[in-house]
Amino acid sequence: MTESWVNSAERIGVDLHLELSGPGGRRAALTRALREAVRSGRLAPGTRLPPYRSLAADLGVARNTVADAYAELVAEGWLAARQGSGTRVAAGLPPTPSGPGARGVQGGREGVAGQAGVAAGPRHRAPRTPVAVPPGARGPRHDLRQGTPDASSFPRAAWTASYRRALLAAPSEAFGPGDPAGRPELREALTEYLARARGVRTEPDRIVICSGFAHALRLLFDRGTREGPAAGGVLRGPLAVEAYGLGFHRELLAAAGVRTVPLPLDEHGARVDGLGRERAVLLTPAHQFPTGGPLHPERRAAVIGWARARGAVVLEDDYDGEFRYDRRPVGALQGLDPERVIHVGSVSKSLSPALRLGWMVLPRRYVEPVLAAKGEREGWASVPDQLALADFVACGSYDRHVRRMRQRYRRRRDRLVAALAARAPHVEVTGVAAGLHAVLRLPPGTERSTVKAATWQGVALDGLAAFRHPQGPTAAGDGLVVGYATPSEHAYGAALEALCEVLPPG
Repeated sequence: MTESWVNSAERIGVDLHLELSGPGGRRAALTRALREAVRSGRLAPGTRLPPYRSLAADLGVARNTVADAYAELVAEGWLAARQGSGTRVAAGLPPTPSGPGARGVQGGREGVAGQAGVAAGPRHRAPRTPVAVPPGARGPRHDLRQGTPDASSFPRAAWTASYRRALLAAPSEAFGPGDPAGRPELREALTEYLARARGVRTEPDRIVICSGFAHALRLLFDRGTREGPAAGGVLRGPLAVEAYGLGFHRELLAAAGVRTVPLPLDEHGARVDGLGRERAVLLTPAHQFPTGGPLHPERRAAVIGWARARGAVVLEDDYDGEFRYDRRPVGALQGLDPERVIHVGSVSKSLSPALRLGWMVLPRRYVEPVLAAKGEREGWASVPDQLALADFVACGSYDRHVRRMRQRYRRRRDRLVAALAARAPHVEVTGVAAGLHAVLRLPPGTERSTVKAATWQGVALDGLAAFRHPQGPTAAGDGLVVGYATPSEHAYGAALEALCEVLPPG
C-alpha cells in the first residue's frame, strides 16, 4: 500500500509529501512517514502540523488514525502539543544527515528499540528533550469526567446564610472535641430528609456522619488501623460487587484484605441470582454506576431475601439518588429492611465533594462497632460544616438547590442527546433517565482510540472499560462514560462540540 498527500502552504507553511507504505496498517505507516520527515529535516523544528481532521480528510483515513499517530509521536518527543498553537515539530531535534551510517542515531521508539528496521548507533544518543504530553495531561480544556457536579453552581449565598445562622445558634460545646457519631442537629435533619426524599427508615442514633463513601468503606472493612474489639473489622469479605464500578473502591477494599466477587450486569441491574456464600454485597440500586438504570424490583426483593437467609448485609451506595428525570423516583433499598441494609450517602454530587460530608444509616447492631472503628473523637468531618448542613437541610435550601440542579442537569442531558442525534446518530446513549452521567455506546474496538483522541484534543472523559472489575465479564462492550454535570454552564456547549469531534465515524 502506498498513498501520498501534498499539504498546501496555507495550512502549515510548507509543501510536504508523505508516503504511507509498509507493514502495520495506516496508523503505523503514517507514524513512520511523519517520523521520517522530521528525522530527514523535511519538517523543521517548530513547523506546525495540520489539524488531525484536515490531515485525515486529505489522506482518506479515520480521524482517530491521525490522532493516535500524533499522540504516539508526542509521547516519543518528536512532536509537541501546546494549547492554542496546535501540534508542532518539537524543538531540539536536529535533522539526521543522510547517507551511510546515518540511520539509527536519532531517539524515539525506533532508535532505541530498533523498530521498523532502524538500529540504534553504538556511540550516538538522541538529545534529551522534555517529552511533550497531550493537553489533557496538564489539565483538560473540556472536563467531561463523571463524578463531579458543576462547581460553579455551588449555592454560595444560601450556604453562607446557613453557616452564619448555624454558628450563631450553636452551643459552646459544639466547638470542643467532636462526637464520632456526628452533630445531633445534622443527624436529626438527615433523619427527616432521608425519610421524606429517599424512603429511608431510621432514627438519629442510627446515623453516623462520615466524610463520604470511601471513608465509610474504610470504617466498615479496614482492619489495620485499630486495636481492641473492632480490630477485626466491622465487616469481612468476601464481598460481592457489581462487575462495573469505581476502581478506587476496589483498590481500597483490596488494601484492607477484602476479596471482591463481581456480579454480572444486564438491563435490569446486577444479577443478584449469582450471590452465593459472600458475607455482604455492595450495590448502586437507584442508578447503577456507571452503566445506568435502577435495580429491578424483583431483584431488590431477592437481594433482601438472600441477606436474611445468609445473615449477610447489603451496602447501598446512594451516590446520586436525588437526580432523576424520565422515571418515577426510586426509593432507597434500605426501606425494605433497615436491619439488613447499610445505606450510605453524601453531598458530593448534590452540593460539592469539597465539603467532605456523608452519612451511614446503620442497622442497630453495627452502630457501636462503627463508632469504635471511628474513634473517640470526630477526626474527619468539620463540625461547623455539619452544623451548616443541618441548617441548610432544615430550612429547605437543600431541597431548593437539588430541584434547581435537577432541572439544569436535565437540560444538559437533553443537549447531549440532541447533539449526538445530530452529529453522531450511530452512537447510542444509555443510562440517562437519572444521574449526572451518560454512557455512549461505541462500535466494537473503538473505545481505546477514542479515549486517546479525546485526551489529545483536551477532552477529559472515561472509557467504560476503566470501570470493569478485573475478573468481571466484558458484556458491557465499548463505550464512554460522559459526565455532563462537570463543566460550568458557559463551557458546556464547547465541551459538547469537542466531544462530537472525537467520536468515531459511523
